Amino acid sequence: MSDNRSAFSASGYDRKIRQVLPYYEEFYRQVVELVKVLNQSAVRWLDIGCGTGEMGRAAFENVEIEQFVFCDSSDEMIKIAKERFAGRNAKFFVCDFRELVYAGEFDVITSIQVNHYLRMEERREVLLKCHEALKEHGSYIGFENFAPFTDLGKAVYLEKWKRYQMKQGRSPEECEEHLKRYGRDYFPISLSENMELLRNCGFQAVEILWLSNMQAGLWGIK
Repeated sequence: MSDNRSAFSASGYDRKIRQVLPYYEEFYRQVVELVKVLNQSAVRWLDIGCGTGEMGRAAFENVEIEQFVFCDSSDEMIKIAKERFAGRNAKFFVCDFRELVYAGEFDVITSIQVNHYLRMEERREVLLKCHEALKEHGSYIGFENFAPFTDLGKAVYLEKWKRYQMKQGRSPEECEEHLKRYGRDYFPISLSENMELLRNCGFQAVEILWLSNMQAGLWGIK
């Protein structure tokens, strides 16, 4: 997480990501609905790999926020987030999330399309840090690309993904280059591996929140 490994620069990020990820807006709706069920009062919320602040937008529009903390390794992304949320009860950090010093302070920590950029040991470090930063009974909610269980499943889902992107106006060459990033620029693991890792990092009641094609949302409670 020491560098920004997104396929896109900050400029035009929100438009471009919708060309690539089916149901992108649904990620945020699902997170918000879960937070509303799990929390009955104002929340302290940390979003790691926050990008331009889309999770912050959904949170401030739908949940009572005590404080929202934005963290990203890209100063360009944080600059955009600061402009979007000027005057809000928010803090902004340009750093690797693991550099932040928080313990037992957040009701919610989210990580949207971040962890699949990490190797397994990095994932473990990040999830342990999330567990530490959460209050007792606080929730971690993450969305990421995951690895299908079989080679056939991988081939089928990648082809579906390519067809979706082409329908959004991307060229065949752009689609092929994006799919080549699998295993090269990001490193998805299976749903069972994801859930076992969360449990091993101390999270309870680990569940799947949402699932479609090669993206999944998972959550767990400290």
